[in-house]
Amino acid sequence: MSDAHLPATGSVKVVKQKKAAKLVEQVARDTEDPAVPTEHLLIVLDIDGTILLEDETLSPGVVEAVEHAHRAGHEVMLATGRSWEGTEDILRALKIEPEFVVCSNGAVILRKSERTPLEYDRFYTETFDPTEVLTLLREHLPDAKYMVELPDGHRLYTEHLGDWNLARATRVPFEQLSARPVCRIVVVSPGDTEQDFVELVERIGLNEVSYAVGWTAWLDIAPQGVDKGTALNRVREWLGIDPAHVLVMGDGRNDVGMFRWARENGGRAVAMEQGPQEVRDAAGETTSSVQDGGVAEVLRKL
Repeated sequence: MSDAHLPATGSVKVVKQKKAAKLVEQVARDTEDPAVPTEHLLIVLDIDGTILLEDETLSPGVVEAVEHAHRAGHEVMLATGRSWEGTEDILRALKIEPEFVVCSNGAVILRKSERTPLEYDRFYTETFDPTEVLTLLREHLPDAKYMVELPDGHRLYTEHLGDWNLARATRVPFEQLSARPVCRIVVVSPGDTEQDFVELVERIGLNEVSYAVGWTAWLDIAPQGVDKGTALNRVREWLGIDPAHVLVMGDGRNDVGMFRWARENGGRAVAMEQGPQEVRDAAGETTSSVQDGGVAEVLRKL
């Protein structure tokens, strides 16, 4: 914004309403003007509980706020615990085409296809042998429903669950889940609570994997040492972005890894107001709830 738009330093200038509106419009234009130097950020958004409500509708104002961030020169991408099949439609709803998308809590990174518009290829995957973990969990949760994601994106599951997107998924006996290395294990136990899962993990120990307990009775397990933060560090290196120019936003325990990564490298981490206290503590910053448009609130201030 040029000095011509401002009153002299140290003074206050009272103007009419129309003039004030023009000043505000000028500030907005300068914010989005690529010719005006700004700090370009890599903005990373979680999906469920961050930009998406429980009924699968988008958080208020998020589409317009993402458009604003793009006009200001920022890169907006997604980092989610969902598989690609559960992520693709959200990407299109936001009207964005980032170079990379992080799925499966960091175990899968997709890159925009050079062959086909609006398509993504599996660019990087992490895997582990699920046998020991599945055996241990089955002993303590015999009635739970299990799913694994294979390196090629195909998923195997034991029982149908209404919340699961079962595109490219096959129902199999429990024993077949551990036949091959996997990127991810998902365990859902409708009869248990979030706290039940937290206590179970502490009791049995899951030392050879990374895990996150969802705000419902949902346990997500990834390869050891892998989370959204490890994946995003690869992405920002591939994009050539300074780690201090990263803003991450989320609401769940599976976001804690990327919160710590961002803050330790000089970036920002923002938690949604409805998230657990430990998640908000890890972020250091809190915005409004997903229902109240917390993401839009932050992005509009950039």
